[in-house]
Amino acid sequence: MRHHLRYLLLGVAACSFLALPASAETAAMPLWPDTPGTRLSALALVQSLNADLLSHDSATLTLDRCCAAHALGSPAKIVAERVHGAAKQPTPEDLKLLGVTSADQLKYRRVRLHCGQRVLSEADNWYVPAKLTPEMNHALDTTDIAFGRAVQTLKFHRHTLSAALLWSPLPQGWELGAPKPPRTGQSLAMPDFLLQHRAVLSLPDGTPFSLVVESYTRQVLAFRPPRGF
Repeated sequence: MRHHLRYLLLGVAACSFLALPASAETAAMPLWPDTPGTRLSALALVQSLNADLLSHDSATLTLDRCCAAHALGSPAKIVAERVHGAAKQPTPEDLKLLGVTSADQLKYRRVRLHCGQRVLSEADNWYVPAKLTPEMNHALDTTDIAFGRAVQTLKFHRHTLSAALLWSPLPQGWELGAPKPPRTGQSLAMPDFLLQHRAVLSLPDGTPFSLVVESYTRQVLAFRPPRGF
């Protein structure tokens, strides 16, 4: 079974996606039949997305590629929607990670990243405006631009602090022979969010300037399951 998963991971596209809470969805999810095969495929796709995000510095550009690869929207490009009125205070640990002593030295943004009508992720972002250019700060203050696009010219690096799988379609120990859920004849139920990353963005010299928490929705899997499943 381990070999089966390894080959499946290599065979699927390096990007896959999930969709978000039913109340926030604006496009219907294609139905995935609930079978052992589709569960294995879904797990491989989520893990593939996870690996793709971990191997690139910009989550926005990674989602751009996946949006296009799976034709999740038209145009196949990530567009940010800023959530106004949202406010989350940084923790003492967050301040330490960003090298500041007070929340007054930070700004906070919350955005939803869309591909067409599908919300692929929701992101919380605390950043140090003093580390950005005036043009970048103006864009972040006055537009819905995705943070990764706004600061792209900084040539930043991403250090992932945690990458958590929020849903596994197969039970723990399945690869060792634990019983897999049987075929139900119904569609595969997926939770609102499948994957969450927490990361720090740093300048080329190692200076941290942003902390992001990204929650990826089930809409990242909003395409027909691979053939044969």
